[in-house]
Amino acid sequence: MTTAPAAPAVLPGGSAGSSPYQSYVYAYPHKTAYRELPDRPPLRELWAGESQHALSLYLHIPFCEVRCGFCNLFTRIGGPDGLTTAYLDALDRQAGAVRAALDEGAGFALAAFGGGTPTYLSAGELERLCDIAEHRMGADLRAIPLSVEASPATATADRLAVLAERGTTRLSLGVQSFVDAEARSAVRPQKRAEVEAALGRIRDAGFPVLNIDLIYGIDGQTEASWLRSLDAALVWRPEELYLYPLYVRPLTGLARRGEVDSSAQWDTRRLALYRAGRDHLLAHGYEQVSMRMFRRAAAPQAGVSEYACQTDGMVGLGCGARSYTSRLHYSFDYAVDATEVRRIIDDYVATPLFDRAVVGRVMTPPEARRRHLVQSLLQAEGLALADYRDRFGSTPAEDFPAEFAAFAARGWLAEDAHGGGGPATGPTDIAEQATQAEHAERLRLSPEGLAHSDAVGPMLFSPEVRALMAEYEAK
Repeated sequence: MTTAPAAPAVLPGGSAGSSPYQSYVYAYPHKTAYRELPDRPPLRELWAGESQHALSLYLHIPFCEVRCGFCNLFTRIGGPDGLTTAYLDALDRQAGAVRAALDEGAGFALAAFGGGTPTYLSAGELERLCDIAEHRMGADLRAIPLSVEASPATATADRLAVLAERGTTRLSLGVQSFVDAEARSAVRPQKRAEVEAALGRIRDAGFPVLNIDLIYGIDGQTEASWLRSLDAALVWRPEELYLYPLYVRPLTGLARRGEVDSSAQWDTRRLALYRAGRDHLLAHGYEQVSMRMFRRAAAPQAGVSEYACQTDGMVGLGCGARSYTSRLHYSFDYAVDATEVRRIIDDYVATPLFDRAVVGRVMTPPEARRRHLVQSLLQAEGLALADYRDRFGSTPAEDFPAEFAAFAARGWLAEDAHGGGGPATGPTDIAEQATQAEHAERLRLSPEGLAHSDAVGPMLFSPEVRALMAEYEAK
């Protein structure tokens, strides 16, 4: 499987606190803010009137060959005979119900297979997965960007051949470290030789974009070993690299082993490794897209930015997938504990009808503003202010004055986003910097703000979402 996003751990009141590592905000609101929908609204009603000409399609495969020590994704290790077939049967039933709820002319602009590890499926099962996306949902996989996640052990030649032939434009490989001792420390049993062999097969398959995931902050990792991992990745000239800070979250292997979730010393070490990695990639011809994502200059792009799936509607298929309409984000139950995950997968496989939303969060206009801000501001290119005004009839500083005053006070806004002035020295300067941002074309984080993206994002969570997340009991 690839890198696990960390479940948010928002501090009371939304404060960034002293740690730059509050949460990887890969979607807003997080699933821990979802609740069971008492009326279970029909999908046809949810999608009625929605813009459907450029939807995103996500198919979730909740299986891995091993569970990494840092992983808190919704996934299980292996499965009894027949489970993957039964899961694909359920996925096919769900696809039929969802397609029936969409307009006849609904179209897809991009697609992704995630997990878990999609390449846990056999080559024949991957063919069926593509058939569900194409024939059931109507997504032309050879005409739109298609991203697929893989692990070294499952990136076999026959599986890769299927994915290449069916139109995969981006193959993302979860490596995490090229140093065997660090991989063991992260409870990811793999050898560098296996990783290198998988990368050779991936390059031979001819995918336009190769992404390699790496993790910094692993126990025993030094700046020298971190740079060795980066150099080992650079040998393959990947079009993209994702650099993830290590998180230790409840119910994961590292948490059970007694690793601490956060400390000032660990924060300092992770920040130092982030800056070393960032500077190393910039010096080797990569451009920074977000805190985590780096793209080789002039390399082909496999699709839109990492947060754009929330701009338009998204259709998620599978028991760990979420779907977005403008009025509701919805999914199925969520868990990390192995027993709970197995229960949810078994319930999904046994479900005869998928024509209603089960778990979700209603998206009010204020929450839509927060979502748009999160998905834009955490990108290096920032937020286009004219686009925000066109969408919402207001400006970010008007909608979130306290948050932007806090960002300005910490030096997290780019200078050209607040009139090119120097650091804030007092309350008046902070207020001026927060409001002067409206005169710029784009609102961007400073390099220091980008480094603190995992604190910036949680500060934009609404009090209601924070309360729901605080009430959530991990399972």
